[in-house]
Amino acid sequence: MVEFIFLGVLLLVPVTYLIISASQLQAASFAAVGAADHAARTFATADTEAEGAARAKNAVNVALGNLAVDAHAATMAYRCSPSCLEPGSTVSVDVSIRVGLPFLPPGVDLEFGSSSSSATVRVDRFG
Repeated sequence: MVEFIFLGVLLLVPVTYLIISASQLQAASFAAVGAADHAARTFATADTEAEGAARAKNAVNVALGNLAVDAHAATMAYRCSPSCLEPGSTVSVDVSIRVGLPFLPPGVDLEFGSSSSSATVRVDRFG
C-alpha cells in the first residue's frame, strides 16, 4: 500500500507540473495571437503614429491581462509599409511572449518556451 502511494505521488507531481507548464504556454500562444491582431487593428485606426503605438501597446496589455499572462514577459514591435497610416499602407505588429516555469521562487528566471505572433492590417483608403 505504501509503495503504491509513493509511486503514485512520484509520478503524479511531475505530470501535473508538466500539464500546468504546457497550459501556460498555450495561454501565451492565445494571448500573442489576440494581442497582435488587436494591436494592428487599433494602430491602423489612429490619427498619428505616436497615438497608434500607444493604442497598440494598450491593446497588447489588455489582451495579455485577459489571459493572465505577465505583460513584462511580452515585447511588441510594429512596422509600416510604405509609411505609417497613409491610406492603403499596411501596419504589421509582432508580439513575442516568454513563458517561464511556474511556481519558481522570485529571482529564478528559467524559460520554458516562447510564443510569438504577427498580424498585418491595411489602413483604410477612405477612412
